[in-house]
Parts: sequence; C-alpha cells; structure tokens
Amino acid sequence: MRILALEAAKPVKTARGEIARTIQTYKFSASEARAIHGETVPLDAAPGGEGRIAFTLRKPLGVVAAITPFNFPFNLVAHKIGPAIAAGNTVVLKPAGQTPLSALALADIFKEAGLPDGALNVVPGPGAIIGEKLVRDNRVKAVTFTGSPPVGIAMKSKAGLKRVTLELGSNSALIIDRSCEITDELIGRCVLGAFSFSGQVCISIQRIFVHEDKYPEFLEKFIAQTEKLVIGDPLDEATDLSALIHEKEVTRIQSWTEAAVGRGAQLISGGAALNSRIFPPTIIANVPADEPLSCEEAFGPVVTVAPFNSLDQAIKEVNNSRFGLQAGIYTNDIHAAMRAAEELEVGGVMINDFPTFRVDNMPYGGVKDSGFGREGVKYSVEEMTELKFISIKLK
Repeated sequence: MRILALEAAKPVKTARGEIARTIQTYKFSASEARAIHGETVPLDAAPGGEGRIAFTLRKPLGVVAAITPFNFPFNLVAHKIGPAIAAGNTVVLKPAGQTPLSALALADIFKEAGLPDGALNVVPGPGAIIGEKLVRDNRVKAVTFTGSPPVGIAMKSKAGLKRVTLELGSNSALIIDRSCEITDELIGRCVLGAFSFSGQVCISIQRIFVHEDKYPEFLEKFIAQTEKLVIGDPLDEATDLSALIHEKEVTRIQSWTEAAVGRGAQLISGGAALNSRIFPPTIIANVPADEPLSCEEAFGPVVTVAPFNSLDQAIKEVNNSRFGLQAGIYTNDIHAAMRAAEELEVGGVMINDFPTFRVDNMPYGGVKDSGFGREGVKYSVEEMTELKFISIKLK
C-alpha cells in the first residue's frame, strides 16, 4: 500500500482495496488453472461423422506481452499475469512508466513463491520503444494492453496475427430515472464512482443524466456529499483525493473545464486547480455534447450532470459517444431497466448501481473505441489459449 501511495499518489484506504482485489484476482486465477477444459463434440450429429469420438483441448499460446497502466498497478497487472500463467503461458510485462516499482515488487513476490525463472519477465521503460518491440516480435503470440485508444488501435494494426486484447478509454455514463428515490446510498455511490482515485479510473462516472423531476434534489445532495471529500496526503487515512499522476493532466483538465464554461456550461463546484498537481472534485452542468469533458475521457475528478425528460432521450445521450465500456441506470421500473440493458451501446450495463462497478471474475470489456476482447479471469484464459480439436475414428 505504501508503494501505491508514494508511486501513484493513491490514498492508502483506496490502495488497501486494490491490494485486497489483487489477492482475489490471483485466487481466481489459481482456481481457473484447475478448471481449464475443452468439450466433447457430437460428430455423429452430422452425416459422415458416425463412429468417431471428438473433443477439444485448450493449449497455451506461448509468450504473452502484457502492457499495463499506472492507475491499478497491482490489480490490472494481476488481470493479465494471473490468467496468462494459469493457462500455461510465459509473460513479458511492460509496466507503466509512472509505476514500475509495483511491478518489480510483484516479480520478487512471484520468485519467492516459486515461479520458475523466465515465466515472468518485467521490462520497465518507454512504451514507445518497448511496447513497439513486443508488438512486432514474432516470438510474442498475444498482446494484452490497457491504456489509451490511440495507442491500443496502433498496436492492433501492428500486431498482425497475434491475439490482441485491448482495454481502452471510456466516458462512462449513469442514468437516474424518475422512478427511483435519491437515497444516501445512491448519492454515496455517485460520489465514489466519480471521484475515487481522483477519477483516474477507466469506468469512473463522467456523465450523469438525471430525470428533470429528480434533478434539483439530486444536485443538492450530490454537491453536499462531494464537498465533504478530503484532499491531502495519500499516506493519511483520512484522505479521499490526492495528486494526479502528472501535472500535465491538471493543465489538461483545467483547460477542458474552462472551454466548457466558455460555451455556456455551468460550473457547480470546484473547477480551479489547487496547485500544479491537485485538481479538486468538480461538478459541471449542461456541458455541450461535443466538448471534451463530454465526448472524450476526462480521467480526472470531473463529472458532468444534466437533466432529461424521457428515457429515450437519456439513452440517446449515453450512446452519443465513441466509447462504450460500461453504463449504469438507477430505476424501479423493470421495463426501463430492460430497455436500458438492451439499448445502451456498452460492454456492461449495471442496473441499480454505478458504471464503476467491477468484481474480478466478471467479464469486462467494451465496444466501439473502448476496446476489443474481454478480461475477467475465465474470459482472459480463453483469450490466452488456443482451441485444439481432436477426432478419433473408432472403426
């Protein structure tokens, strides 16, 4: 936890949650290693297939290149290393340049646990150099990457016939329908989803759409709860938010906020950098859909809010994005819930929860520019194995 706090400025109480999830991810991976299996294929169901027994096996691909981001340097690494090793592959890990110490500490732990030499190889350094070599190296059979869409898309174009899994950006949205009550729990989830780790989370809530009948009540309670967040030293147990990963991110978010306000958006709370590394929790209303704060990935402690008058409008607003990772809807109307589940253009829909929800054995991934393939231990194992078919003619 101390490494996370010092290296990534992740508050210790947030870091503690990441470490707990990391342990769980490796436990899921160990369990999955015992459950990898193929299936029998009933060839006699087809003309000419009589008198045969057929089955499939899953075989490891070989060398997996894992390229990981700074924001979850233990758990997102675990989502790549755990399934890869469980499936029988070896791994070359290129950690984020901002957080290499977490990966190196992990390598020491694996060595102490008895992992054979060469099964895990950690290569810190510039992504433009190391990532490029890994993607183009013919010895690498699969690439699993979490990061920005431009880098991921470029990797996919260079990977040739390698397996590629991409977990890319998002501007996750939440719909709060007319039928639900604005409870303290709902508000707490919204604050957590928008501002945990200063919004530096792929599925952080970036856009909230609230039914116009509930909008005033929601906004009042959301502002009050947000203003209780503590900004400070990541090693302090009371701290909720601390520094962003780099001062250029503060500058970017400041400029995006000013641009939105310049076009008529209403700044509700925050909005001005406290120093070169800290941006406060910021709420901004009615941001134009083509402003970066709406249509790009903020990856910072900023959330936009807007009222809507029909579910059709809300779903249209959510889908008005080049991203599609996860979305959420709070509603007590089962018909509204199922319509959202069917019509939202995302990889995962969270009903009566925020889009920031993730546990480590669920399928996780997006559509559109949010990615390609799925993570989640079982699903990652499938991405990192080859299906082999075997037929035995009995007579």
